[in-house]
Amino acid sequence: MRASPEQSDEELLRLTVAGDADAFAALYHRRQAGIYRFALQMCGSEGIAEDVTQEVFMTLVRDSQMFDPSRGALASYLYGVARNQVLRRLEKERHFVAMTDETDEDGGAQTVSTHLVAAHDPLAELARSELIETVRQAVSALPVHYREVVVLCELHEMSYAEAATVLGCAVGTVRSRLHRARALLVERLREVRRQDAATTDFDPLRCFA
Repeated sequence: MRASPEQSDEELLRLTVAGDADAFAALYHRRQAGIYRFALQMCGSEGIAEDVTQEVFMTLVRDSQMFDPSRGALASYLYGVARNQVLRRLEKERHFVAMTDETDEDGGAQTVSTHLVAAHDPLAELARSELIETVRQAVSALPVHYREVVVLCELHEMSYAEAATVLGCAVGTVRSRLHRARALLVERLREVRRQDAATTDFDPLRCFA
């Protein structure tokens, strides 16, 4: 049976388990980019992000019975597997790999700019480019439990409930961590603003207003 774009993730998984290669290809095509971006934004290493993405889908095929639809959507389950893989890698590496400046064809690292940095007038392009890098560095420097809620809720635009499913915690925990993470980011951006003389009226703190 040929996979259809109208089929749900769960239906594609069922067909995949039954041996439908087209269904697996469709599911992979649908979810791979998001999983890769999440891993990249969490660890900053393209190599690790690629390995994590591959492992996520290998795990899905190998241990499909681990997915419980009563606990949330398949997409949330995939993010949860990716999160566990990233945390293991970060623990193994014992250091944080700085985020790269490169952007993949789906907008990988550049996603930071599109979701955390608001658009302004064209004259502010240079200042905004510098801000994008500052925000990226600020996000990458957050403790992991704050970084992951920023990545999920701000960059991947998940609801608190969806993020809570991925992280395996209460909605209130996601809300409180995100509130604290935003405060840390604002504090960092405020420090940068104090250090550098403003060359434009663009205010970086508007990102987290």
